[in-house]
Amino acid sequence: MSGAMQVIRVDDLPAAPLAAAAHFHTSVVPQIEARARGALGVTLLLPAADDTHRAWRAAALGALARALAPARINALAGGDAAARERALAFVAGAPGLTGQVLPLDGARAGEVLD
Repeated sequence: MSGAMQVIRVDDLPAAPLAAAAHFHTSVVPQIEARARGALGVTLLLPAADDTHRAWRAAALGALARALAPARINALAGGDAAARERALAFVAGAPGLTGQVLPLDGARAGEVLD
């Protein structure tokens, strides 16, 4: 695991923002902390969500990035398999990118990252 970029798929977030944030902090954060040790970083694959989830996601990713530096912590939200693969490659090749939640649109995956 040392030196590699880690990927954690998060599929089980509740629909309500407060419940989703609580679940994230109790169940997902410990996984991130464990996987970040000795890794280049951790990229989360989150489900798409509406704007009511934007603030807690941004705050959580920013705090984790600061706490776990120099490991880079980012999240990809939504998107289809092709969009996620392209975005994972983008994140891996962007050494200054950390603490970000990047929303994906699978229909425009080629446009967004080219």
